[in-house]
Amino acid sequence: MKALVLTEYNKFDYLDVPTPTPGTGEVLIKVKACAVCGSDVHGMDGSSGRRQPPDIMGHEASGQIEAVGPGVEGWSVGDRVTFDSTVYCNQCDACLAGNVNLCTNRQVLGVSCDDYRRDGAFADYLVVPAYICYRLPDEVSYVQAAMVEPLAIAYHAATRTPVKPGMSAVIVGVGTIGLLTLQVVKAMGAGPIIAVDIDDAKLATALDNGADAVINSAAPDALARLLAATPGGKGVDIAFDATGIEATVDLSVRSVKLDGSVVLIGNLAQHIGFPLQWVVTRQISLFGTCASAGEYNECLQLIADGKVDVEALISKSVPLSAGHEWITRVYNREPGLNKIVLLPEVEEVVA
Repeated sequence: MKALVLTEYNKFDYLDVPTPTPGTGEVLIKVKACAVCGSDVHGMDGSSGRRQPPDIMGHEASGQIEAVGPGVEGWSVGDRVTFDSTVYCNQCDACLAGNVNLCTNRQVLGVSCDDYRRDGAFADYLVVPAYICYRLPDEVSYVQAAMVEPLAIAYHAATRTPVKPGMSAVIVGVGTIGLLTLQVVKAMGAGPIIAVDIDDAKLATALDNGADAVINSAAPDALARLLAATPGGKGVDIAFDATGIEATVDLSVRSVKLDGSVVLIGNLAQHIGFPLQWVVTRQISLFGTCASAGEYNECLQLIADGKVDVEALISKSVPLSAGHEWITRVYNREPGLNKIVLLPEVEEVVA
């Protein structure tokens, strides 16, 4: 089979590699579409330490079951599926409690690090445990399904503290996860929703994706303008920080009303200064959120029902063979490029 392999840092080669064989409890998937995650883009230069060459990246994908290994029940050749990015053990305390995202033995598809190596979906075929697969509704295309993994991260964040109809919200940082979080909370009935970023182009995209107001956080009066856009000027019910640096966390905390909630999604910084007294004296609740915990079916239904438009975030669908060019263009921050989807069976750019 063909695969896009990170053969050295900052270099992908389109190579012939052995086709994997499914073992007990596993299925072989013919990959139809694989979206490029920001962690893949950042991982290609070696800075994360989690994409060590040679590596077949890719964990946001969909496809068709090509073969079924021994002991697999409920799945057949030809089934259309997507799958979790995480292979969890189903045995540790976290898994048994339903927190598979916190599995102590978790492995992520497409990651090669000091602890483990697991091939990903930048390839014609991929083997995964059958228990991480999810069946696609007829209304959901393979390209749409390749976006379910990041959508599930957004959905998990939105359900860390319940979003109820009529709740006001702010999304700080409107990259892919921030935009999907915006769409999810809007589908849950939240409003008004305010989007915050330092990039006017991203703010324009946020308006296209359902934001009621946008604020450029580079403005010296950004917090005042944000609060003025909230109901009664008292702050929002819930803030989502999809960036994860000191400035965005501080803005998120100060944007919520008394007894409000802040969900921390982004984690660009390992350590930050923190407005402790503000949080304590205003009784603000803080929630961390990590990846997703099996919410794929709910997300597939949101797409099928037309409540979330994942295709609005896709800039290009391109051949897998052209992966090096397009991932490098995203890495170089080419204007206008957001999400790229790689298609193993396609020879020309289709979107």
